[in-house]
Amino acid sequence: MADRTYLDWPFLDDTHRAMAAEVAAWRDRELSEAHDADPSAACQAYVTQLGAAGWLKYAVPRAYGGMLDTFDVRSICLIRETLGYVSGLAEFAFAMQGLGSAPIALYGSEAQKRRYLPGVATGESIAAFAISEAGAGSDLSAMEATARRDGDSIVIDGEKTWISNAGIAAHYVVFCRWPEGGDRSQRQDRRAVAASPWNTDIYRLPCTGRRDRWRTWQRHASRPGNARRVSYDGRRRRAGVCETGAG
Repeated sequence: MADRTYLDWPFLDDTHRAMAAEVAAWRDRELSEAHDADPSAACQAYVTQLGAAGWLKYAVPRAYGGMLDTFDVRSICLIRETLGYVSGLAEFAFAMQGLGSAPIALYGSEAQKRRYLPGVATGESIAAFAISEAGAGSDLSAMEATARRDGDSIVIDGEKTWISNAGIAAHYVVFCRWPEGGDRSQRQDRRAVAASPWNTDIYRLPCTGRRDRWRTWQRHASRPGNARRVSYDGRRRRAGVCETGAG
């Protein structure tokens, strides 16, 4: 049995302890240690399960269907750890819902938040997070993909790879350099986030537009949820940017 004595540490309160016990009971009842033969299908099923059970509400603020007023890192860590004891892919599915929606929750417009976050909280919408590049990995200081405004559109140039949930996500958050932001987005410690959601059939808000020059490369079997590479080549989306101003 896993050591849970850390739950008595002072920075965790009774609410955290009760939640951890509830997640553990749910995990033991609903999840299996069996290997998932089809990671994409399993990931979709886990998101649905986690949403129905209410655990995904911890990945979204209360105003948009979440559990708490703001993100509570302690709760998120406890849920991830508890799920991971039995299913690494279930833990991954929970984590990706947060990674693929937190930039919108923190920096998106009110319209973007209301459009995307409720579906993340219920498990009806799967999120993805496109940050890695072949020549940079996840090092933001070496990132080369750029986004620029052109009329009512955002034009994205560059390539992203190892995108977990590629092919099954309803929206993607794509990290790019944002020259329009001036010096702060060009310095190595400063970045902007261009929210560029799509799925394989329809481009959706906040950057809705036509599909053109869509190219997807090989699936990486070691990464759950169809980790793939996507090339943009001047791909155009209707304007919708979440600018962080910091890396």
